[in-house]
Amino acid sequence: MPLSADDIKNLHKYEVRILRALERMMHRYAWVPEDDLKAAVRLSAAETKYRVGNLIHRDMVRSDAVPYKGYALVFKGYDALALSALAQKKTISALGTMIGVGKESEIYEALGFGVVVLKLHKIGQRSFQTVRTNREYMPEKTHCPWIFASAKSAEREYEALKKLNGNVNVPVPIDINRHVIVMSFIPGVNLHRCRLENPDSIWQEILSQIQAAYNAGFIHGDLSEYNIMYDDATVWIIDWPQWIPPSHQNAETVLRHDIETVAAFFAKKYQREYDIDNAIRYVTGRTVE
Repeated sequence: MPLSADDIKNLHKYEVRILRALERMMHRYAWVPEDDLKAAVRLSAAETKYRVGNLIHRDMVRSDAVPYKGYALVFKGYDALALSALAQKKTISALGTMIGVGKESEIYEALGFGVVVLKLHKIGQRSFQTVRTNREYMPEKTHCPWIFASAKSAEREYEALKKLNGNVNVPVPIDINRHVIVMSFIPGVNLHRCRLENPDSIWQEILSQIQAAYNAGFIHGDLSEYNIMYDDATVWIIDWPQWIPPSHQNAETVLRHDIETVAAFFAKKYQREYDIDNAIRYVTGRTVE
């Protein structure tokens, strides 16, 4: 179910206290023991039970009785903490509708100084082990719930957007809190939803953007027609949490995969065939072996 601003605005201060306590304690526990939570929030047993019940009803907290009675903060509760913090900073003033959803994120419109976009990173149960395996910033052995994995993903993307902004056509990063990035609104559509009048020129512009990112120290790592946008004038590249530097040991393989994926889209939709080795030479300035 899409996020509701009312669910966040109607939180009682004790419920916010419980959410924050769970967030702190989940760095140590997969399920925070009930007695430890009661001690941390310093409320009566009856008050704690009532407030936790409200949070469970709103799907912000979950409980389990095995191997002991415990509670866990889940994404909707993490959303509430992040968006409340952004509202308190005046970064956002109103939450709009969901405008997109992916395998690891949700996208909402919001109001800040004008219309902005909120990207809520949400690495879920099915993708978590893949993320841990394929993304080097994830800890290999330590306890890392999905909410914190999502915050790491957001930090990674925010870092890329800050460094790419001004060199590559990417959304302007405005703020970040936990797993939520606030960024500028792009009035275009994803490439797979366009019908390009001149696909050859757009292919070349995409390569120019890949080259600019490469020269700035970034290879996208998951490039496709779904994270390239076009607004009838400009090509934009979005979704950067999986970037790697050109110095990475797998850089050439990843760059080739990015370019091949986009080339395959042009071949299928526009019957255009592009030389991948020439494209890599253009991006890197090096001879392809």
